[in-house]
Amino acid sequence: MTGTTRVAVLGLGYWGPNLVRNFHGNERARLRVVCDARPERAAAAARAYPGSEPLTDAQAAVAHPEVDAVVLATPVDTHFPLAKAAIAAGKHVLVEKPLAACREHAEELIELARRAGVVLMVDHVFLYTPAVRKIKEIVDRGDLGPLTFINSVRVNLGQFQNDVNVVWDLAPHDLAIVDYVVGRLPRSISVFGAAHKDRQLEDVAYVNLDFGEGLIAGFHVSWLSPIKVRQLTIGGADRCLVYNDVDPVEKIKVYDSSVQVRPANLEDRRRLLVDYRSGDVWSPHLDRGEALQEVVAHFLDCIESGATPLTDGEAGLRVVRILEAAQQSIKAQGGRITL
Repeated sequence: MTGTTRVAVLGLGYWGPNLVRNFHGNERARLRVVCDARPERAAAAARAYPGSEPLTDAQAAVAHPEVDAVVLATPVDTHFPLAKAAIAAGKHVLVEKPLAACREHAEELIELARRAGVVLMVDHVFLYTPAVRKIKEIVDRGDLGPLTFINSVRVNLGQFQNDVNVVWDLAPHDLAIVDYVVGRLPRSISVFGAAHKDRQLEDVAYVNLDFGEGLIAGFHVSWLSPIKVRQLTIGGADRCLVYNDVDPVEKIKVYDSSVQVRPANLEDRRRLLVDYRSGDVWSPHLDRGEALQEVVAHFLDCIESGATPLTDGEAGLRVVRILEAAQQSIKAQGGRITL
């Protein structure tokens, strides 16, 4: 059926307009409400998308009788109360990352959604990109061999947030990708962060994760870099994969290279015998398309079929658990926190 799910999008700042556009463009949804605390934003969205009602009161938008699903692109500290109110009203919920500001709130939302029988989904948008889907396929197929390290750099200049630090703002993307690809939580985390520009929120940070079984990961996030970098490297015993999201042509490259340590006999115990192998580099074909279109389509699919979303509340909770531990580590000057 066409336009069966009536949607309210709350928050029309940076990310909200993209959600508005994609829900309006999907024939299975009807954009019923656009809401923002700034009246001019709500009015502009309503003019651009006729048929949508502009509101400035978030609670009124959540309780609107002609809304079936609520989409939150609001500040992180509002995710829990607004999502909780929406679930209590029997509405499906899509929440911009991260799901909530703490583990307890995320867990409560999951339980409330389960009891109400509604869909709770997190907008971990990168998991819906062809590139990340391909990475998951390559890793699951064993092409890289046993994973040994993961390194990520996600930096840019600006886009300072006033409610969360750079770890809560940028790291959820890479944490969600690694959670999806690796399939297990890290066993511990250590984070160093610093605040500059007369601010209290950290604007640069280094996140280190230990997954056990020889796999370690490092993430560098920053709002202070003069250049924009979005690069993820996944190393395996046999091959190495590099994902460069800003490359318009070859986002993924797989390097057929590895290092092998040869067993040393007693006479060679003082020397380390290492073989280096370097082979071909290949870039897999990737389908084109906007990831947010896939997010919207998947959300509507789950509403219609009752299926569990790829990025359900549990996926959101795992990321929140890591973020919460990261914050504890920052306060402890990089102290290692066990998850």
